[in-house]
Amino acid sequence: QRRVHGDVSLAMKQITCVCAPNLAVIKYWGKENEELIIPLNSSISVTMNTKDLCTRTTVTLSPDFDCDSMWLNGREESISNRRLQSVLSLVRARANPALETTDHRLRIESTNNFPTAAGLASSASGFACLVRALTLVYEVEERWEGEFTAIARQGSGSACRSMLGGFVIWDKGTRADGTDS
Repeated sequence: QRRVHGDVSLAMKQITCVCAPNLAVIKYWGKENEELIIPLNSSISVTMNTKDLCTRTTVTLSPDFDCDSMWLNGREESISNRRLQSVLSLVRARANPALETTDHRLRIESTNNFPTAAGLASSASGFACLVRALTLVYEVEERWEGEFTAIARQGSGSACRSMLGGFVIWDKGTRADGTDS
């Protein structure tokens, strides 16, 4: 959307994405690298159908917001969460340079149609959905295969599996930089 404010035309962008949680068939048992969220072992999961279980996340980017904000299931949450800030920083650093968003702030609204924090991978579907919406709103191009899943892992290790459908293998990889995990 475009609105005119005084003599300046300001742009507001809004994207909504839906992702499903995943259930591990073979779990990963800890992290080999805590900073890059690289697992000790590979894992396999099945991503649920979004018709049954899903997270719906809407990201709005606007110059009218005073600060970034996060809403989960209708309640405002702290935006200062370390994992959330890591994801925001990684995506913003990759934003399309043609976008003039330095004075824009985000409003993130996320809802689950299943219980949050009940062992159903709500953080995985939540961060997968958030990364998908952020990369769209900031017009980020994936520079290498798996870059977006690597960003999602910074929010929740299992989020890399929720970005894909069906049965998913999260390969621990062998590269020190984690680009093949």
